[in-house]
Amino acid sequence: MAQPIVELTDIVKSFGPVSVLKGVSLKVYPGKITALVGDNGAGKSTLIKGLAGVQPYDSGTVRFENNVVTLHNPREATALGIEVVYQDLALCDNLDIVHNLFLGREVTKNGQLDEDTMERRATETLAALSVRTVKSIRQHVASLSGGQRQTVAIARSVIWNSRVVILDEPTAALGVAQTEQVLKLVRRLADQGLAVVLISHNLNDVFEVADQVSVLYLGKIAAQLAVKDVTRNQVVELITSGRSGAQDLAPVGDTSASNEETATS
Repeated sequence: MAQPIVELTDIVKSFGPVSVLKGVSLKVYPGKITALVGDNGAGKSTLIKGLAGVQPYDSGTVRFENNVVTLHNPREATALGIEVVYQDLALCDNLDIVHNLFLGREVTKNGQLDEDTMERRATETLAALSVRTVKSIRQHVASLSGGQRQTVAIARSVIWNSRVVILDEPTAALGVAQTEQVLKLVRRLADQGLAVVLISHNLNDVFEVADQVSVLYLGKIAAQLAVKDVTRNQVVELITSGRSGAQDLAPVGDTSASNEETATS
């Protein structure tokens, strides 16, 4: 397996007396979709906010392309190429697709918005992602469906040559057809070489598109496994109890032929 683009080691985060992350270690690989699952309160949001620079970790090591980095704020994470699409999408209904893609990072020329450049780059980005459901890039976001809005939010995360894209429950409010559309887009991101972190409660989504699944249980990683080597029932056991009764689950990166290591911590 290729070297991880992001490697977290012994990550700790507390809020006052409440310990949320208790020595979390996680590897995220380029060209792979890593699903991050766990019950409410397991620490998923806190882990991701730290990686995005929103809430810096208390201790632990963050490596990006094998270099130790410290993320104090979102600007530093963005500079590395780490982008997050939060569940609320943070889109402006009164703006069109182009202006949403460049919101806060508008391209200017001679002190004015460079509409031609932004429109060209927006068109190229949507085409690269094989997005065909949007009639015009000048449509206001208010006129878009839920799946189209999610598509715009994802496109905004990759228009800046990002390396790691974190998606927070991207299909939570979508119907069946729109969910399929978004999952295909997520798969295309990984196929283009990006490292994708998919936070989801929907195991159907996880088993459809993810390459590996990391299970958080009460602030610790219970297991990080290749999806092909685990069943839904085993993942549910890990989510609910932090361990699985199966003794033949091999961790991601295990190169042994016998798969003798267990999946629990």
